Amino acid sequence: MSAHYPVIVIGGGITGIGILRDLSMRGVKALLVEQKDLCTGTSSHFHGLLHSGARYAVSDIEAAEECYKENLILKEIAPHAIERTEGFFISIDEDDPAYVDRWVAGCSKARIPTEQVDIKTALTLEPNLADSIRAVYRVPDSAVDGFRLIWQNAYSAQSYGGAFRTYAAVTAIHSENGAVKGVEITNILTGEVEQIGCDYLVNAAGSWVASVARLADIPVGVAPDRGLLIAFNHRFTERVINRLHPSGDADIFVPHGAITILGTTSVKVDDPADTTVSSKEALYMLDIGEKLIPELKSYRILRGFAGTRPLFSSGGGRSATRNFVVADHEKDGLKGFISIAGGKLTTYRLMAEKTTDLVCKKMGITEKCRTHIEPLVKKIDKKIYKKALAFFPKLGVDLSISRQGDNFHNVLERILADHKKCALLCECELVTRAEFEEVLSRSGNYPIEHLELTLGTLSDVRRRTRIGMGTCQGNFCAYRGVGAIAETKGAPDTELSAILNKFIEERWNGIRPVLWGVQLKEAELSRGIYQTLLNSAGEPYEERS
Repeated sequence: MSAHYPVIVIGGGITGIGILRDLSMRGVKALLVEQKDLCTGTSSHFHGLLHSGARYAVSDIEAAEECYKENLILKEIAPHAIERTEGFFISIDEDDPAYVDRWVAGCSKARIPTEQVDIKTALTLEPNLADSIRAVYRVPDSAVDGFRLIWQNAYSAQSYGGAFRTYAAVTAIHSENGAVKGVEITNILTGEVEQIGCDYLVNAAGSWVASVARLADIPVGVAPDRGLLIAFNHRFTERVINRLHPSGDADIFVPHGAITILGTTSVKVDDPADTTVSSKEALYMLDIGEKLIPELKSYRILRGFAGTRPLFSSGGGRSATRNFVVADHEKDGLKGFISIAGGKLTTYRLMAEKTTDLVCKKMGITEKCRTHIEPLVKKIDKKIYKKALAFFPKLGVDLSISRQGDNFHNVLERILADHKKCALLCECELVTRAEFEEVLSRSGNYPIEHLELTLGTLSDVRRRTRIGMGTCQGNFCAYRGVGAIAETKGAPDTELSAILNKFIEERWNGIRPVLWGVQLKEAELSRGIYQTLLNSAGEPYEERS
């Protein structure tokens, strides 16, 4: 074994990184390994709702209670990742009026505060809603940024001694005499194989939990369930808008900054990586969504995207519980192996706490959980904040702090050393050259000598800064970002072209299924910029007489 850790955590989604933070805060030396980059699975492919629990008040009262309690905790410890939008649950003419009473009773039982809102008042507050409203209730829903939440947890875990490695896939689980001894890690970029020892192994791989467990010949009942989402380039609601009926397709709108996300569908799939999006499914969602927002089809769509839910159920689908299960596989014959399955992003901290409680109990550690009281990001020193305001607007400072947290002072140091680095690479998300370079210096940590090691570079920075995720979807910031990589790392032109093309293709994949109307016009603009002006396809130059 090349190294040994008391605990190895598999999975770089919100649950895994939450477990790493909790373990590290309790003084446990732990390593997290993720097959791609952090936040590339379900935790970044969802509608961004911080649940009040009201959505499950009829179908799953235990999940509803957990969501509401964790909703309150996360608003206190992770304010930079959360927008307190509140939410409306709305019943329209075609919905069953008897369901409203059951829902109100369920919310009361789960102690979720609800308040009926006069329909005229609701339409004043949300003028884009349909006229067919029968009843409106206010709940404490909010919007949460999965990228920020994960990276804030990751940086916090690092500050307590936690470690994580990306692009490191677990390809074998080693055991001896019925107990875990370590794992085989394969670097998916280089093919390098490494053996790492551990005493305890936590399987927090989300939709891949069953796949990881199979490496130890242990069955886990997780059924991946794909859901399509559509992101619009308009914030046409100020609040989260839910249909007040049994959970169904395309019945929730979540505002995020300047955009709105419509979710979602529910399709059972065999492959947890199956995130295919079709035009037919997108149009189906729009047809349903316009029952709440009549002008929906007139709004410009940014992209369609999909993720898979790790539902703990043999059948999957909307009937599956949204609760979670911590499985100790000692009963299956393998000591030291634990899986955490199911749950919601809203309850990730509780899931991490229960999992860490079990690990610590087995290790004889009595340190209590503190993740519910210690904030993810420390308050920025007022002097640092004031210095930053001299270089870019308050909104830009606040956004950079929300993304970089305790590392923001490094961004400012770069600007103080070279004032030109406060220039914006991405106007949509207000990402400065200084922030880009700071993240680039901390992402991946792979040398740039080999092409296969560089392809994810710009996307890695995107997940930490949101560059390329705004209105232009990378049309103008992509080539600037590649230029910054060239100047910072000195990569050859062939590698830079590969980085640029991979990034543009990744953005294009989400646009392809919704390629009509305004989206089609923008796609033509993008094609003109990259294929014609910048010749990204590398067509040979033919001199004309």
